[in-house]
Amino acid sequence: MKVLALIIVILTGSLLIYSSLDMPDWGDPNSPASTHVSPRYIEKTIEETATPNAVTSVLADYRGYDTLGETVVIFTAAVVCILLLRRFEDDKTH
Repeated sequence: MKVLALIIVILTGSLLIYSSLDMPDWGDPNSPASTHVSPRYIEKTIEETATPNAVTSVLADYRGYDTLGETVVIFTAAVVCILLLRRFEDDKTH
């Protein structure tokens, strides 16, 4: 059983490393996020969101549904952990 788990971990790790090779370098000014997405957010943030702070406009307006989704996932995980780890008291007295 341990050998199967080790094989699964090695295959998953290899897949993750292989898929990360196609990503642009860290901080690359020619990456798609730096050439297309960031300039649009910077240029249109006040016009489209009426928020002077670009970080707030990206998190609250442009990525609002994404942030809400992340919050729902974390909340659901917390509720499941609480439900799984709670202790049940017997009504019987010994």
